[in-house]
Amino acid sequence: MQDLLAEQRQAFMAELPVSIAVRKDRLKRAAALVADNAAAFCDALSEDFGHRSREQSMLTDIASSIAPINHAIKSVEKWARREKRPVLFPLGLLGAKAWIEYQPKGVVGVIAPWNFPVNLVMSPLAGVFAAGNRAMVKTSEYTPRVAALFEEIAGRYFAADELAFVSGGPEAGKAFAELPFDHLIFTGATSVGKHILHAAADNLTPVTLELGGKSPVIIGRSADVARATERVALGKMMNAGQICLAPDYMLVEAGQEAAVVSGLKAAASTMYPTLLSNPDYTSVINDRHFARLNGLLDDARAKGATVEAVNPANEDFGASNARKMPLHIVTNVTDDMAVMQEEIFGPILPVRRYDGIEDAIAQVNRRDRPLGLYYFGSDAGERRQVLDRTIAGGVTLDDVIFHISMEDLPFGGVGPSGMGAYHGIDGFRTFSHAKSVFRQAKLDVAKLAGLKPPYGKATMKAVARQMKG
Repeated sequence: MQDLLAEQRQAFMAELPVSIAVRKDRLKRAAALVADNAAAFCDALSEDFGHRSREQSMLTDIASSIAPINHAIKSVEKWARREKRPVLFPLGLLGAKAWIEYQPKGVVGVIAPWNFPVNLVMSPLAGVFAAGNRAMVKTSEYTPRVAALFEEIAGRYFAADELAFVSGGPEAGKAFAELPFDHLIFTGATSVGKHILHAAADNLTPVTLELGGKSPVIIGRSADVARATERVALGKMMNAGQICLAPDYMLVEAGQEAAVVSGLKAAASTMYPTLLSNPDYTSVINDRHFARLNGLLDDARAKGATVEAVNPANEDFGASNARKMPLHIVTNVTDDMAVMQEEIFGPILPVRRYDGIEDAIAQVNRRDRPLGLYYFGSDAGERRQVLDRTIAGGVTLDDVIFHISMEDLPFGGVGPSGMGAYHGIDGFRTFSHAKSVFRQAKLDVAKLAGLKPPYGKATMKAVARQMKG
């Protein structure tokens, strides 16, 4: 990996400046890598998960990888223009100029997760390549088929000194994070993010962390419950809840709870009338994660929660080894339950009651700041309260998850849910160095400003002017 990084950095330095044409060419090749091999990626994804909906993979890993790349191709020329900045009076009148030039940083390391192992490689690469960088990608050991496919096909589209893939377990991941990249982006669990930050610290590598957390849904008193619960059920059951932005728990007024639970059951049953043999429904990634999710349910039951599985066809999940798990709605939830302490990352949905919007806001704010927050309701004042008095990485109103698909919105977390952001122009800027440039006027400005010794009255006049503002 060290040799590969050295090779990429040497090629990068030799190429400077990186033209817009070269950047667009790399972006086009990145899009082709995914599009040409879409079927193979879908097959690999399904193998890695045990079963994964082909149509879902096309939506969430294939199309959603190509869309940000195409957006970058259309926009990179505009993003890369130098940006004029004003200069201090009277220097501008005397001919001085100031501007920012966006330069590529060099070699960017990308550590990708297992839940969307194509999209969460290619979406960051849209910004990485648009900014003029080269990249090394560490793929997840939990999706070995996808990782092997990337390594098999990458050479058809990119030289190793442009884009390279490496695989392996935790030791390889640790060694990768310790490399002196010019920028490192990690997507994954908060607990692992802490280790990534420590590993990067010795090299002072700038890091973007896209983590997770417990993204809440607040059902306002004015919400259309049927519509809200359908959208929450869709977001929660997509990829079997294995989404960093999946609704993690719901907050509902006590009088709404029964209607919300009923709405969730109806929506889940309509979308997935069967589950075990349903090609639209994805499996839990592996036995360890499946056992963890069942452990959360066992803990909740033991501490007094009510757990209802939405199983419209009355299928026998205990007799199956498919790791398919129905939506479990958990009520009578308390803070001491693991299901309210850990990010769930699966088809389990706690529903908690609140007494007035102030209480709902307080329940959100006593937890770590989430990656996403969702509010349903037509009450503009209540909506404003939620937006003003909670802090989250991003918000979707009257739906869930959708803010991540808006390419011109920055995507990122805050606090334990992440640091930094990417997507669109914000990704371009994350992976660029904003270099300040000042061109001095022809006059002897230092003398006019009283900067030249011997100091005297002219110096103190200059001081007075600056302090006056």
